[in-house]
Amino acid sequence: MIKSIKNAEHYKWGDNCDGWHLLKTDNLSVIQEKMPLGAFEKRHFHGQAQQLFYILSGTATFEMDGEVFILNAGESIHVPKGAKHFISNHGSAELGFLVISEPKSHGDRTEVS
Repeated sequence: MIKSIKNAEHYKWGDNCDGWHLLKTDNLSVIQEKMPLGAFEKRHFHGQAQQLFYILSGTATFEMDGEVFILNAGESIHVPKGAKHFISNHGSAELGFLVISEPKSHGDRTEVS
């Protein structure tokens, strides 16, 4: 089946952010997400899932284990399981990105300060 944000399961998260499940299985998850200007998520880690964030549009500020990375459209970052991380949008436009998790990350999230 062809999936897009027009027909995929949608959910809201964080600070008025959107997510669409393009693929939702226990072993693999692909989510397209949208983050408005100034939005950010809380620092957290996943005990089981590794993730890849791929930036579709905008500029992401990404922190992983205390190091800050700036990602632009067409760039990605790998987050190994256990790495403390969060993404934020301090750019000049809405941020669009894919989050690919193996296995799925929903239900495998621990927030940290």
